[in-house]
Amino acid sequence: MSDMKAGSNLEKVLKAGHFAFTGECGPPKGANVEHLKEKVAHLKGMVDSVNVTDNQTAVVRMSSWAASAIMVQEGVEPNFQMVCRDRNRLAMMSDILGVYAMGIRNMLCLSGDHQRFGNHPQAKNVYDIDSIQLIAMVKMMRDEGQFMNGEEIDESPRLFIGAASNPFADPFEYRVHRLAKKIAAGADFIQTQCIYNMDKFRDFMKMAVDMGLHEKCYILAGVTPMKSVGMARYMAKSVPGMDVPESLIKRLKDAGKGKVAEEGIKFALEQIEEFKEMEGVAGVHLMAIEWEHRVPEIAERAGVLPRPEV
Repeated sequence: MSDMKAGSNLEKVLKAGHFAFTGECGPPKGANVEHLKEKVAHLKGMVDSVNVTDNQTAVVRMSSWAASAIMVQEGVEPNFQMVCRDRNRLAMMSDILGVYAMGIRNMLCLSGDHQRFGNHPQAKNVYDIDSIQLIAMVKMMRDEGQFMNGEEIDESPRLFIGAASNPFADPFEYRVHRLAKKIAAGADFIQTQCIYNMDKFRDFMKMAVDMGLHEKCYILAGVTPMKSVGMARYMAKSVPGMDVPESLIKRLKDAGKGKVAEEGIKFALEQIEEFKEMEGVAGVHLMAIEWEHRVPEIAERAGVLPRPEV
């Protein structure tokens, strides 16, 4: 078990002014611990923390807190995700205390994809509170040592609080104001949806910087390397709030047989280079889901190794 007094490594990296590099790992669709450990092994030493998804796309997987606890045992820092879809405030506060007791130090607060997108569309959603209220609740538990009803907590869960931002959903002008609300509620860091339309993201970051949001919160830009033309087309047509320019699909197609994945990685590396220089961007969140074995190579080629020891 990790040192209970130790704080978040990700927080230390960001506070020291280093360019953060985080990864992601989906828990297995079963109780296969070995498979999870194998995936996590590719990320060890390559990233500052690893997001652990919470029944992503409303598909049942091993619980995020259990997978996060296994990561702690493996010496990898998890970024525990929690969605509002599946739990009421009682279960949420209980799990927040539980993960902190297990040595988990980062938490990402999300609304969660609607259950109709998943493998149990007949499930009853909860949405007792929304993601902004969840952020505020975690902050209250941490900073004021109180539950949502004002009662005192025996020992506060000192979590580094994260939230997500989608710069591409409509209406575009509203996105930066929703980000501001999450920061005002208490988000310490933000990870964005994966970015393909760089022009639109530059506009989004300019608005965020003009509002001074980058001074109140660490913003990590989301990167997911395209593996295939089919993946690019699927993301463009079927994933809500995703903006994949036709020019990128054409670039992947033009790469030719057997070279598409390499072209996808090249585009991701170009993005990371630009993010290193972009005002207001504090790091990159690399979402290479089911492609964890490529992360060491991507990190190496992106020039982000070795990760800082803080």
